[in-house]
Amino acid sequence: MDTNELKSTDGRTWDVVVIGGGAAGLSAALLLTRVRRSVLVIDAGEPRNAPAVRVGAHNILGREGISPLELLRVGREEVASYGGAVVNGRVERVERGGSTFTITTQDGQRARARRVLVTTGLTDELPDIPGLAERWGHDVIHCVYCHGWEARDTKVGVLGNFHQALLFRQMTDHVALFAHHAQAELTDEQWEQLAALGIEVIHGAVTALETDTEQDKLTGARLVSGTVIPLDTLVVAPTFTARGGFLEDLGLTLNPHPAGSGVQVAVDPYGFTGVQGVWAAGNVSDVLAAVPQSAGAGSTAGGAINMDLVLEDARGATEAREAASATPPFDGTMEAEVSQRVLGTRAHGLEGPA
Repeated sequence: MDTNELKSTDGRTWDVVVIGGGAAGLSAALLLTRVRRSVLVIDAGEPRNAPAVRVGAHNILGREGISPLELLRVGREEVASYGGAVVNGRVERVERGGSTFTITTQDGQRARARRVLVTTGLTDELPDIPGLAERWGHDVIHCVYCHGWEARDTKVGVLGNFHQALLFRQMTDHVALFAHHAQAELTDEQWEQLAALGIEVIHGAVTALETDTEQDKLTGARLVSGTVIPLDTLVVAPTFTARGGFLEDLGLTLNPHPAGSGVQVAVDPYGFTGVQGVWAAGNVSDVLAAVPQSAGAGSTAGGAINMDLVLEDARGATEAREAASATPPFDGTMEAEVSQRVLGTRAHGLEGPA
């Protein structure tokens, strides 16, 4: 089922509601539906990598270069083929009520679940430079593994990040590091390494990007001095902020990434958040994860959730059996025994021999 509206279905309680329908969420949903779990995926329809639709998603074995939107379309179809439901909606609140959760969307619709998996991804907070956001995902990029090949042998500028300058030097001889506001942070050793690799350091803040509107491509970076440095590609380091504000009611908070790249939800190796019944996977819990890593994390979390449900179901079945054994049904044999004990020879109202 793939619908544009989340609708109540006779008070149904889903085994798992997945909040977010990207690579992590759909991978988890696929695994869970294939072991006959009832799964609902609620997705806001705002994939982080949508701007990269022209250059494609990379390092996905068997799907190299696929459009990010096509990858999600295929994923939705695969989940639906095993009975999963994928609906459009933006989750506003998640509340616990006893052993289940109520998930509420911005338009007031609700779903109930035994377990919740959060795969809402992240938001890229870009440098505030005129013209930069419009080129994001095209010729303004951040990851050498995602889009470095497409920038090979071109004029690449790196905005204030030493390590990115080294990474992109693998792809082209023409790398310039814009010191921007970070030049004082370079050590003597880093200056020497940049010089040895032939990476030019350009002083002065970048104030705007120049583009060729007819050919729809980046042409250069304008400095505060007015000088324009010719470029084909600009590499930036965004701040990554996990989309998880709606989780506060569950006691979950966003924590700094160990590398200082942004904030994310803390989880164990299986995606468990530490809050009973709640898992997280993908960029919401690892802001540096690319599509393959996010998909893998989703599958791992899906397996952990299923095992948690299996154990709960087994405990429930055991408790039900024990309860049934403690109060056996009142059958004919029991009736005869009770009658004999209470009435003696007067059983069923008949007097026995004197």
